[in-house]
Amino acid sequence: MKMRMLAAAGVLVSAAVHLYLWFQVFRHTHVVGPAFMVNAVGGTIIAVLLVTWRHWFPLVLAVGFGLATLGAFLIATTAGLYGVHEHWTTWEVWVAAAAEVVAILAAGTLLVQEFPLRSGHRREQPVPWH
Repeated sequence: MKMRMLAAAGVLVSAAVHLYLWFQVFRHTHVVGPAFMVNAVGGTIIAVLLVTWRHWFPLVLAVGFGLATLGAFLIATTAGLYGVHEHWTTWEVWVAAAAEVVAILAAGTLLVQEFPLRSGHRREQPVPWH
């Protein structure tokens, strides 16, 4: 349960930073502004699901949330994203990036530990020699 709480905290911190940035910077920015609000609401929902529903689905959502959010930021720092060109200079950037890495690692670790992949194939039993 501690690892689920850690994953939930990572997702929730990222969501909170995006909500803060929505109010401070991106509220009226086309495309990126609404995406920040979706991030804030979606991250909150995912964090609640992580601590209330012991299923693989919230873990996949948390990993996807972290990868998508961090990936979008990396695109914004390199090529730019819908006219937004970010830099690794503010506390918000570092806090959100660290929180997303925590969410990815914690949820990914739990996903592998609690729900290991199983192939549909049964191991063949050795054929005894006659």
